[in-house]
Amino acid sequence: MDKKEWLIIKTLYEEKNITRAAERLYVSQPALSYRLKNIEDEFGVSLFFKTKKGIEFTSEGEYLVKYAEEMLRQLQQTKDYMFNMKEEVIGTLRLGVSSNFAQYKLPKILKKFSTEFPNIQFNVNTGWSTEIMNLLDSSKVHLGILRGNYQWNGEKSLLTKERLYLISKKKINVDELPNLPFINYNTDTSLKNLINNWWHDKFSEPPRVTMEIDRQETCKEMVKNDLGFAILPEICLQPTDNLYTVGLSYKNGDPVLRNTWLMYDPSSLNLSIVKAFISFLNSNEK
Repeated sequence: MDKKEWLIIKTLYEEKNITRAAERLYVSQPALSYRLKNIEDEFGVSLFFKTKKGIEFTSEGEYLVKYAEEMLRQLQQTKDYMFNMKEEVIGTLRLGVSSNFAQYKLPKILKKFSTEFPNIQFNVNTGWSTEIMNLLDSSKVHLGILRGNYQWNGEKSLLTKERLYLISKKKINVDELPNLPFINYNTDTSLKNLINNWWHDKFSEPPRVTMEIDRQETCKEMVKNDLGFAILPEICLQPTDNLYTVGLSYKNGDPVLRNTWLMYDPSSLNLSIVKAFISFLNSNEK
């Protein structure tokens, strides 16, 4: 087996569907089926079987998936270290970044960094912070930028602190919030807990949720149309939103803050590309 076969096995395992796997790999379905048949013939086992929903891997197939993932990881690691042997900063930087940070801050950071280091390429995965933690734990990224507080055994440095804000179309009285329509949105557990902890500190009754929204930006648009109030991190707010905003505080007067962390395995500092980006990020975000 070579890199192509490893990637085929890994992709098929992730998709559990031959058609979707073929689309991701930019090959025809017959060509993919032919390659899979050759792999099965090489090992003399069946790797998967068909189900009503797609396919499931056999025990032998599951074992081969782990082998393929390990081989791809080792190959990428070898490439990283080979690039690092050169004097210039060069190669592909693999990042896992929280969605909000990726949307509002990352593009300008990457643009500026690539201007200073033009021989850099980026492989960026975005998602909720819990998903970024999984990427870090599995060594699929060099660095993770996460929002909220998570346990991590590697290196961890604080990038920013930002406040949570109450937003509404017009001025409202914070003490009257339990009686006003609240627009809730889907987000990661750390932000949910932060909002809930503030609410329980402030009120003895639950919010009157009138909408459940999938995204923060959609939630903000609902607020702009005077359909209720919401609570958002500062990073999501722009002066052009023209919204009434109040920075949240606990009863004791402490502001409600959300931390953004940079996390990485200490061994990744052996790569010049990682050291350069960490230095750049710390100097530009703090």
